[in-house]
Amino acid sequence: MKFLRTPDERFANLPGFPYEPHYTDVADGEGGTLRIHHVDAGPRDGPIVLCMHGQPTWSYLYRKMIPVLVADGLRVLAPDLVGFGRSDKPARREDYSYNRQVEWLAKWLVDNDVRGATLVGQDWGGLIGLRMAAENPDRFDRIVAANTGLPLSLDMPEDQLRAIKEFLGPATPTPTMQDMTAALTSIDPETRALKFAYWQKWTWETEDLPVGMIVAYSVAGGGNPLTPEEVAAYDAPFPDPSYKMGPRAMPTQVPLLPDAPCVAEQVAAWKVFREWDKPFLCAFTDNDPVTGGGDALFRQRVPGAQGQSHQRIEGGGHFLQEGRGETLARIVSNFVRTG
Repeated sequence: MKFLRTPDERFANLPGFPYEPHYTDVADGEGGTLRIHHVDAGPRDGPIVLCMHGQPTWSYLYRKMIPVLVADGLRVLAPDLVGFGRSDKPARREDYSYNRQVEWLAKWLVDNDVRGATLVGQDWGGLIGLRMAAENPDRFDRIVAANTGLPLSLDMPEDQLRAIKEFLGPATPTPTMQDMTAALTSIDPETRALKFAYWQKWTWETEDLPVGMIVAYSVAGGGNPLTPEEVAAYDAPFPDPSYKMGPRAMPTQVPLLPDAPCVAEQVAAWKVFREWDKPFLCAFTDNDPVTGGGDALFRQRVPGAQGQSHQRIEGGGHFLQEGRGETLARIVSNFVRTG
């Protein structure tokens, strides 16, 4: 598998991120290996909090949470997904899929012998992390789902399915950033798949995806605007557009259609979580248009979510680790002690 590796100097002197890199080589599924990076902070014998980021961010997203968790005696592991951060970046769109990301990160999990972990998963970090937990339940003691989901669509009217696929096809022009933003901010349960298709099409067809700007725009309304140096830190993994295949490709892998290639694996994961009796906590913000209301499924279907003190965090946007990082860290730390 052909891949790109971001030069180390791109990660020098990032604000608020003094952590030494750690690397694990995992099989790429094609006879080669890929290098996955992770942060390892806190006492080696402390309870593990596994912090999983999403698209288009990397472990830098957790820099406001790590000091709070470490101060409470917790060990934080924060890997970068393949294609993101300091991890290797496969060069072709075809290299990326939901199932492959789960496979790669599950190998990382086993190779690092992660046990007794508390999963904190946001965005794709939840989609992937929840599948990892479903496939390796003995390695997880509890779960915090934060602005994420475990999408599974088995029923969709044929006309809606046809309209979404036509929209995603080459005959439809790439939406503008304004069109995409308007679609995401008007998502409701009835139009979720169609509105999310704007994000899928825009990210894939925008070759030089403005990663730092995406994060900055998302958190700007939460009262914690990013500095230019922090925006640059989110852009650091991507020296030029050729490195951005992961952030561009992964939105198209969200299984919002009934014929998605990972439906069988999603069904299997939900079967596990319908019987999951370990502590399961939802911590969603009240102003995320993408995942808003997604906590209801977990609260209704997961036995371990019953009776938990689920949190609705005011503000913070989609990337709540930026907008409300310290708040989320305190929620997680308290959950480890009491959940």
